[in-house]
Amino acid sequence: MFSPQWWHWLVLGLLLTMAELAIVSFFVVWFGIAAAVVGLILLAAPTLALPTQLLLWASLSTALVLIWFRYLRPRTMTAVGTSAAAVTGEVGILVADLTPDCRGQVRFQKPILGADVWEAYADAAIAAGERVRVVAVDGSYIKVEKAK
Repeated sequence: MFSPQWWHWLVLGLLLTMAELAIVSFFVVWFGIAAAVVGLILLAAPTLALPTQLLLWASLSTALVLIWFRYLRPRTMTAVGTSAAAVTGEVGILVADLTPDCRGQVRFQKPILGADVWEAYADAAIAAGERVRVVAVDGSYIKVEKAK
């Protein structure tokens, strides 16, 4: 009966991780990482039976996918698709000077409505580097004021 060697698992892990480049779902990579971990475990304990290896791979894959969807993925989600009212009050840093006559740019730590840099306008002059708060969204511009 065929029993995979440690390097078989590492190659499988590499292939699955590379497949993620073509699929771009950020889902297959976890199966690849789990396969690589099984390969490393098999390197340390070369007598694991095939059913044990497969069970270990399935368990690790499941655990990694659950961790991704439960804890890691929500941190990478943006506010795309939310209403403009939901971003009112967000605070960013002004990266270009802003006057009532000239628009500036605001950078946010986490993207809002799909972008982390927004063109902004205000009723008063604000210097670059100041913290500003979103007052309203007006098309592709945001109205800001100095954060308190």
